[in-house]
Amino acid sequence: MAAAAAAAAVGGQPSSQSEPPQPELGRDKAATAAHLKAALSRPDNRAGAEELQALLERVLSAERPLARAEGGGEEAAAAGGGGGGGSGGGPGAAEEEALEWCKCLLAGGGGYEEFCAAVRAYDPAALCGLVWTANFVAYRCRTCGISPCMSLCAECFHQGDHTGHDFNMFRSQAGGACDCGDSNVMRESGFCKRHQIKSSSNIPCVPKDLLMMSEFVLPRFIFCLIQYLREGYNEPAVDVPSEKDLHKVLQSLGPQISFLEDLTKMGGAMRSVLTQVLTNQQNYKDLSSGLGENACAKKSHEKYLIALKGSGLAFPEDKLTSGMQDQAAGTSSLAVSGFAGATGTSGQVDSSDEEDQDGSQGVGKRKRVKLSSSVKDQSIMDVLKHKSFLEELLFWTIKYEFPQKMVTFLLNMLPDQDYKIAFTKTFVQHYAFIMKTLKKSHESDTMSNRIVHISVQLFSNEELARQVTEECQLLDIMVTVLLYMMESCLIKSELQDEENSLHVVVNCGEALLKNNTYWPLVSDFINILSHQSVAKKFLEDHGLLVTWMNFVSFFQGMNLNKRELNEHVEFESQTYYAAFAAELEACAQPMWGLLSHCKIRETQEYTRNVVRYCLEALQDWFDAINFVDEPAPNQVTFHLPLHRYYAMFLSKAVKCQELDLDSILPDQEMLMKLMIHPLQIQASLSEIHSNMWVRNGLQIKGQAMTYVQSHFCNSMIDPDIYLLQVCASRLDPDYFISSVFERFKVVDLLTMASQHQNTILDSEHERSMLEGALTFLVILLSLRLHLGMTDDEILRAEMVAQLCMNDRTHSSLLDLIPENPNPKSGIIPGSYSFESVLSAVADFKAPVFEPGGSMQQGMYTPKAEVWDREFDPVMVILRTVYRRDVQSAMDRYTAFLKQSGKFPGNPWPPYKKRTPLHPSYKGLMRLLHCKTLHIVLFTLLYKILMDHQNLSEHVLCMVLYLIELGLENSPEEEPDEEEPVGGQERCHDSWFPGSNLVSNMRHFINYVRVRVPETAPEVKREPPASTSSDGFASTQNSGTAQVFSLVAERRKKFQEIINRNSGEANQVVRPKTSSKWSAPGSTPQLTTAILEIKESILSLLIKLHHKLSGKQNSYYPPWLDDLEILIQPEIPKYCHGDGMTAVERILLKAALQSRLNKRIIEEICRKVTPPVPPKKTSSAEKKTLDKEERRQKARERQQKLLAEFASRQKSFMETAMDVDSPETDIAMEIVTPEQQVSEAVYDCVICGQSGPSSEERPTGLVVLLQASSVLGQCRNSTEPKKLPTTEEEQIYPWDTCAAVHDVRLSLLQRFFKDSSCLQAVSIGWEGGVYVQTCGHTLHIDCHKSYMESLRNDQVLQGFSVEKGEFTCPLCRQFANSVLPCYPGNNVENSLWQCHSNKSMQELIKEVEELQEQLGIFPSETNLSKEMESVMKDIKSTTQKKYTDYSKTPGSPDNDFLFMYSVARTNLELELIHRGGNLCSGGASTAGKRSCLNQLFHVLAMHMRLYSIDSAYNPWKKLTQLMQDMNSQLYNEEQPEVPVLYRDVSSLLLIQILTMPQPLHKEHFTCIVKVLFTLLYTQALAALSVKCSEEDRLAWKDLGTLKKNTCNAEKSWEVLLSLVISELSKGKLYLEGETEELGMVAWSPDNIERYLQQFCLPFLRITSLLQHHLFGGDLPSCQEEEEFTVLASCLGLLPSFSQTVHPFTSASCLDWPVPAFDIIPQWCFEVTSFSERHAEQVKVLLIQESKWDLPRLLQLPENYNTIFQYYHRKTCSVCTKVPKDPAVCLVCGTFVCLKGLCCKQQSYCECVLHSQNCGAGTGIFLLINASVIIIIRGHRFCLWGSVYLDAHGEEDRDLRRGKPLYICKERYKVLEQQWVSHTFDHINKRWGPHYNGL
Repeated sequence: MAAAAAAAAVGGQPSSQSEPPQPELGRDKAATAAHLKAALSRPDNRAGAEELQALLERVLSAERPLARAEGGGEEAAAAGGGGGGGSGGGPGAAEEEALEWCKCLLAGGGGYEEFCAAVRAYDPAALCGLVWTANFVAYRCRTCGISPCMSLCAECFHQGDHTGHDFNMFRSQAGGACDCGDSNVMRESGFCKRHQIKSSSNIPCVPKDLLMMSEFVLPRFIFCLIQYLREGYNEPAVDVPSEKDLHKVLQSLGPQISFLEDLTKMGGAMRSVLTQVLTNQQNYKDLSSGLGENACAKKSHEKYLIALKGSGLAFPEDKLTSGMQDQAAGTSSLAVSGFAGATGTSGQVDSSDEEDQDGSQGVGKRKRVKLSSSVKDQSIMDVLKHKSFLEELLFWTIKYEFPQKMVTFLLNMLPDQDYKIAFTKTFVQHYAFIMKTLKKSHESDTMSNRIVHISVQLFSNEELARQVTEECQLLDIMVTVLLYMMESCLIKSELQDEENSLHVVVNCGEALLKNNTYWPLVSDFINILSHQSVAKKFLEDHGLLVTWMNFVSFFQGMNLNKRELNEHVEFESQTYYAAFAAELEACAQPMWGLLSHCKIRETQEYTRNVVRYCLEALQDWFDAINFVDEPAPNQVTFHLPLHRYYAMFLSKAVKCQELDLDSILPDQEMLMKLMIHPLQIQASLSEIHSNMWVRNGLQIKGQAMTYVQSHFCNSMIDPDIYLLQVCASRLDPDYFISSVFERFKVVDLLTMASQHQNTILDSEHERSMLEGALTFLVILLSLRLHLGMTDDEILRAEMVAQLCMNDRTHSSLLDLIPENPNPKSGIIPGSYSFESVLSAVADFKAPVFEPGGSMQQGMYTPKAEVWDREFDPVMVILRTVYRRDVQSAMDRYTAFLKQSGKFPGNPWPPYKKRTPLHPSYKGLMRLLHCKTLHIVLFTLLYKILMDHQNLSEHVLCMVLYLIELGLENSPEEEPDEEEPVGGQERCHDSWFPGSNLVSNMRHFINYVRVRVPETAPEVKREPPASTSSDGFASTQNSGTAQVFSLVAERRKKFQEIINRNSGEANQVVRPKTSSKWSAPGSTPQLTTAILEIKESILSLLIKLHHKLSGKQNSYYPPWLDDLEILIQPEIPKYCHGDGMTAVERILLKAALQSRLNKRIIEEICRKVTPPVPPKKTSSAEKKTLDKEERRQKARERQQKLLAEFASRQKSFMETAMDVDSPETDIAMEIVTPEQQVSEAVYDCVICGQSGPSSEERPTGLVVLLQASSVLGQCRNSTEPKKLPTTEEEQIYPWDTCAAVHDVRLSLLQRFFKDSSCLQAVSIGWEGGVYVQTCGHTLHIDCHKSYMESLRNDQVLQGFSVEKGEFTCPLCRQFANSVLPCYPGNNVENSLWQCHSNKSMQELIKEVEELQEQLGIFPSETNLSKEMESVMKDIKSTTQKKYTDYSKTPGSPDNDFLFMYSVARTNLELELIHRGGNLCSGGASTAGKRSCLNQLFHVLAMHMRLYSIDSAYNPWKKLTQLMQDMNSQLYNEEQPEVPVLYRDVSSLLLIQILTMPQPLHKEHFTCIVKVLFTLLYTQALAALSVKCSEEDRLAWKDLGTLKKNTCNAEKSWEVLLSLVISELSKGKLYLEGETEELGMVAWSPDNIERYLQQFCLPFLRITSLLQHHLFGGDLPSCQEEEEFTVLASCLGLLPSFSQTVHPFTSASCLDWPVPAFDIIPQWCFEVTSFSERHAEQVKVLLIQESKWDLPRLLQLPENYNTIFQYYHRKTCSVCTKVPKDPAVCLVCGTFVCLKGLCCKQQSYCECVLHSQNCGAGTGIFLLINASVIIIIRGHRFCLWGSVYLDAHGEEDRDLRRGKPLYICKERYKVLEQQWVSHTFDHINKRWGPHYNGL
C-alpha cells in the first residue's frame, strides 16, 4: 500500500482505483514507519536501510517536479500534485505529503507531537540561543557583558537580576540571538533563573532508538533541500539577478526550512543529530557527488558546478583550466578605471600565481601584497571546495543573498558546540565569496544586516575567534578580502601633483562607500580585533601590517576639495559624509581596537612594528604624490589616516609603554613633510570659517564641522594637533612659526607699515585669518590632551567645555564627550568615572514647566567653582562645532562674573595654568622663545597701538596670551648678566639679541626698515639725519632692524635642515620658487622706508594699558607700594578680568622674572609717557573706525531694546496664558456689569477704536468653539481608573457620566412622549460645545476683512482659514468664531438690583405672562445676522450624532434641547475648572474671561423662537394644581415625563432662556425658589426608595405626628412621610427589597447630609448663572457651609435670624402652592406610571448626583510595565500586532496609529477614535515612542512625554532604552490642559493630520 502511494507520488498519475482513501494512508504511514524502525533496530539492518532509502528516494523526489514547475508549464505541476495521495492538486500538496512522511518516519510510527516532547526531555542545553530578527525588542546589560555585543531576550532579562546595572532596551537593527547561559560573552551572575541551573550532569542519556530514524532520514531530507536550491538557481543574465525567481524558490521552500527550524527547537539532543548530519563528509560524498546512475542527481551536480563557476570560484582541480580566464575577468575591474593598461602588462600576468613582487610599480597599480602565510591570496579569493552539507548549504544561503529563514535556521543550531566550530570555519572559508555577493547585491542593506546577524554571533566569542585565527587564517582572509573589496573602486589621486601622481584613493562617490556596503566586513574585523589574543597575532605579523597599511593608504587623501575661485560649484556633492564614515569605520575603529591592546610596557614591540610600517607607508605616499616641501595651493583633504595611525601609536608609546619618543621618530626632513598636511587642514579650517570657500557650497562647511564633531574629533583633529605638537617640539622653532603664518597666508600683514599689499588674501579675510593663526598657536601650545593629562583629567576638561557652552541633558553630554570609539577601550558611557566627574563639576536642574507650557528636560549646569577656576576657552574653541557656541560660553561666563560680583565689566577669556608637559615634549615650549614669534608679537602690539586696520581685540587677546605663556614657560637660567661677546653677532638682523622672551621683552627697537607700497604715508617722511644711538643700540648698523621676511626665513631654515640631513651628496633641488603665490601683475612697486619706532615689548604693553583704560599713565608698578608682591607673588592659577588686568599680570610676571625688566618698567613709567602720537591714520581709516564704534553702540542699544521688549512680552504672555492663577489681571477686560450703569464700551483690537456695540456695527468677542466630551468622563467613584497593563484589568465605560445620562434618556424615550423627554434632560455630556474667549473684542466687520487678508496670505499657517480659524490679532490665541456682544449690556442694572416687594404669587404670574409672549423674530439687523451665523458655527462645531437625539430626525425639539444644553455644558465645565465646587468663591480667571453673558443672549434669542405649548409648560405644573389629573394622563398614548423625573437644572435653563432678555433679578429668584421645591421633593423621593421597608414605616409615622406643627411645610420629616405615603399608593415599593442600600442606617443627620448633597449641584449651577447674568462676586466658604452660603446668596434662605436651632435644608423651601396639595399631584404621575412599568420606576427616581472631577487614566510608575504589555498586543479590530501601537489615555482603548488595517472611510483609527471618544480631541500614548500625541479636530501635535529617565529626560522613540518613570507633575499638566481645553493655546507646534493617524 505504502509502496503504491509512494509510487503514485513519483510517477505521473496512476489510475484512480489504485488511489487509496486518505485515512488509511495515514494509518499506513505510521505502520510503515514502525515496520522500518523495527527493521533498522535489528543488528543486521542492511535490508531495512535499503528499504528506507528506496522509500525516501520516492517520497522526497516527489518534490522534484516542482522545481521545474516554477518555470515549465502546468503539466509538471499537475503531475506533482495529482500524485499527492489525493490531498488536493496544488503544487503544495506533494511537499506537504513528503513532510508528513518525514514526520512519521522520524517518530518511528508514534505520534509526532509525543516524539517532540520525548526529545525535548533530553535537552542538555544550558544556553538560551533564541534567535530574533530585525525590530525585535532586546536588552543589553553593560555590567554583565564581557563582549560589547552581548544581548538578552526580554524573558531572560526580566528573569535575571539586573537591579542597579547599566542596561538598556533596544530595537534590534539586524537581528541577533540571546546570549543567556553563554559564559564566553557574559558574566554568569547575569544569567536568568532558567539558564543558571542546568548542567549536563543530571540529564539522562538519550536512548539509542529514539533518534535512530532521524539519523537515517535527515541526510536525505537535507540533500533534497540542497538539490532543490541547485535547481531553482539560474545564473543571472548580465548582472541582473532575477530576484523574483529566487524569491519564488525560497517561498516554496518555506515549509521545509520551517520544519528544520522546528527540529532545532527540540533541544540539544536533536541538534547534535543535525550537526552530525550536516558535518558528515561521507554522507555528502555519497549523495551529492553526482557519480551515481541517477540522471536527476547528475543534472543537479552539473548545475552546482555551473553556479560555482559563475561565482568566479572553482574546484581546485579545475583550477588550471578555468582559473586563468576567471582571473582575467576578476582583475579587469582595474582596467575599467582606466589606468591599469598603463603598465603595459596585461591583467593576466598580474593575477597569475607567479606574482612579481619586487617593488617595480606601475602607474596607478597598487602592488598586490604578499601575505605572510604560504597561502597565496588567490586561493583565499577564488577557491571553494565543499565537503559537507553544511558547506554547500551556506554556499546557497549566500547565493540566495541570505534569506531570513535560512539564516535563522543556521543560527538556531549555534548552541551546539561542535556545530558552532564547524559553522564558523565554513563561514570563514566562504568569506571572500560573501564579499563578492555583497558587492553585487541590489539589497545590500538587508544583506549586510543578515551577514552581521550571523558573524556577530561567531566572532564575539574570544575562544572561537582565536581558534579560527590559528586554524583558518582568519586575519589573512579578512584583510585580503577588505583589500580586494576596496580595489574595485580606486581612482587616481589628484593631491599635490595632478599629472604625475602615482597614488590611488577610493572614490567616495561609488556605491560601495556611499551605501556603506563595506560595513559588515569592517565590523567583523573590529569585532575580532577586540580580542586580545587575535589582536596580538595581528600586531606580530609583519606581512599583515604591511597589507593593512596598504589598505589604509587607499583612504589617505580621499575626497580632495579644491577651492573654487570664480564660479560657485554647480553641484554640491554630498560624498563627504561617506568619506568621514569610511575613515572612522574602516581606519580609525580598527586602530582604536589595536591601541586598546598596547597599554603596558610588554607591548612595546607591537608599537614599534606599527610605527615602522606606518612610516614606510607614509614615505611611499610622499613619493607617490611627488611631495617635496610645499603643499599645492587651494586644495585640502581632511583624510590622513596614516598620519593619525602614526600619531596615536606615538601617543600610546609615550603615555603607556614608556618608550623613548626619539627612538620612534623619523629624521627632520620626514618630520617637516609630516607636519605639512595636518597644518594645511588647520589653515583651511580657518579659511572656511572666514568664508573663503563659499563658492564650494555648504558641504565644505559640513566637512569642517564633521572634522571637529564629537564622534570624529578624537580620531581626526586631536591626532592631527598632537602630531603637529610633536613636530613642533622637534623642529626648528623659527621654521615652524614662519610655516604657520605662511600657511595661514598672513605673512604680508605682519609689517610695521600702516599699509601693505597682501598678494594672496583679500583684506576682508585678513583679520579672521590672523585670528585663526594666533588661535591655532594658542591651542597648539596649551592643549595637553596627549601631552600629559590623565584620562580622568581629560574627561573632566571635555565635560567642563561642553557644560560651559550650554546647559546639557545627561544623554547629550554622553553623546558630546568624545569617547574612545572602540567599545572595549574601558571608557564606557555611563561608567562610574563619568558619573563621578559629572557630579563633581555640575549641578542638576530638575525639569520644570514654564507658563508657556514648554516642557523642559532635566539639565546639568556648571557649578560656580567650575566657572571660577576651570572654564577653559581654549578647550571650548577646540570643541565647538558652531562658532556661536564660543560666544555663548563667554556670555555665560560674563553673566557668572557679574552675578557673583567678581568682575563687573566685559571680561576677556581667562588665562588658565596648564597641566605640566610630559618630559618628552618639552621642546614644544621653544616655540615661545624664538625670535620669529617675538618679532610677530612685537609687530602686532605696535600695530594695535597705532590702530592699523584689520586688527581686533581678539588678536590682542591672543598676543597677550602667547606672551603670558612664554613668561610662564621660560627657560630656567636667568640671562641677566651673561652677555657674551658673541651676542653681538647673534643680533645680526638687529631685531632681538637672543631667543629668550624675558630678555627680548626689554629690548628697544629704534628703527625698522620696511617695504611699503609707494603710496604709503611712511615714504614721504625724511629718514633721520643720523641713526641716534640710545643706550641700547650699540653700533650704528645694528640700530635699524632689517626687513624681516618670514618666508625667506623659512626657506633658509629648510635648506639648513635638508643639508644637515643628507650631507651635500644629494642636494634636493627645490622645484619652482614660490612665485606661484603672488598674483602676477597685481603687485604695485614696493619701496623701502625706515620707520622710527623706539619701543620695546614692555613699553608697548604699558602704552596699551593706557590706551585700554583711556587714561594717561594709568599703569603704576604695584611693587613700588608693596614689595611683598615680588617676594611672595600670589599669582592665582586662574584669573578673571579684561585686557588691562591681563597687561598688569604680564608686567608683574616680567618684573618677577628679571630685575632688569623691573627696572626698565619703572623707568618707562617714570618718563610719564607723552600721549600716544596722534594717529597717522588716513581719514578713510578713521571713518571705518568710527563706523565700527557707532555700529557697536547701535548694536548695544538694539540689544537693550530687544531685552526690554522680550521681558514685556513675557510678562504679558504670562498674564494672558495663565489658566488658573486668579490674581492676574488683563488689560483689555470685558467690563463686568456691576461696575458701571452706562453702556459697555469695547475696544476693537484691529482698528483700535472703542465704543459700544450697536445693532448696526456690532462688536464681538474672539472665541474658540470646541466640541468636548470631558464632562462625560466624570465618574461617580473617587478611585481613579488605571490603565490596564495585564489581560485581567479591563476598563468598562458603564460608570461614566456620559453613559449614565445616555441610558437615562433612552429609558425615558421608551415610555414617554418624545418632545417631553427632550426637555427633561440635558445633553452635551459627550460632544457638548464649549465656548472660551481670550477676552479681546473686535468689530465684526473688521474681523471679516482680517479673515480676508489671512485667506490671501500664502504663509503656511498652523490653522485652516477655510474653517474660519484664526489667531487673535492681539494675543495670538487660537480662535474660530466671534460671539456678538448684545448692545446696552447694563442699562437696567440699577432697576434689577432694587428689591421689590411683590409677593411670590405676583411674581409667578409675571413669569408666566413673560413666557407666554411669543419671541418676535428680530428685525434683519447686522447684529441678528451675526447671532444667527454664530449659532450655525456652534451647531457645526460638534458632530451630528451629538445633536440629534429625537426619534423624529430634524424635529425642532432637537434644536431646543441642543441650545439650552450648550449653556449647561459651559456652566458645568466652569464648575469643574473651579474644582467642582464654589468654595473658593471670587470671580476666578475662568469667570473673568468668561463669555457666558454674551452666549446667553445668543441662545435666548434663538430659543425664544420656539414657543412651548402652554398646556405643556412645566411652569404650570410647578405652580398650579391641575383639576382633572386622570383625564390628562390617559388621553394620550404616551404620557409626558413626570415632573419628578425631570432634570431640575435643565428646567431652570429652559425657563430662563425662554424669557425675554434682559431678565429681572426678582424673576430669576422666583424661578429658582419654585424649582428648589421640586428638587427637594425629588431628593425625598430618591431617599424614600433607598430606605428599607421598616425605615420607611418609621419615618412615615414620625412625619404624620409632626404634620400639624406650625412650620410643617419646612420640615423634612413631614414632607418625607408625605412622599412615602403618596408613593406607596402605587406599586413602587413592592418590587423586592433594595438590598444593597438597606445596609445604611439612616439617622436624621445622614438624611440631612444626603438631602444637601442631592441639592448642591443645582445650587452651584444656579449661583454661577446668577453670577454671570447679574454680576456680583461669589462668596467663598468652607466646604461644610457651602450649601448655606449658596442658598442665602440665591435668596432662598430668608435670613440668618433663626440660628438658634440647627440649620436644616428644608428651611429654604418656599412653596408656591401648599406642599400637601402639590406633592400628591407630582407623586400621582409616578404612581400611575408604576402601574404599568413597575421595574423602571425606581431606576428613574434615583438620580446620580455626585460626580467626581474628570480624570485621565492612572499610569503605572514604570514605563516598562506599559511597554511590555502593549508592544506585542494584538489589535482587537484587525487582530495584527500594530506597527505603531497607541493607547487612549482617556478611556484606555488600544489603537493602531497610522494603521491602514483599521482604516474606515478614509479615517485612520486614531482620528476615528478621537471623534468617538473625545468629540474630536484625542490624547494618545504612543507605545513605541513613549510620547503623547494630541489630536484636536483636523490638527495634531506631539505633546511630549510624561515618562522621564533618572536624569529627568524624555526618551523619544525609546532610542536610549533606559528605564523611564512617570513624572507626576507633567501628567498633571496634561490633565489640566485637557480639562481646561487649553491644548490649542499652550501647545504651539500643530500640523494637519489629513486623517492619517
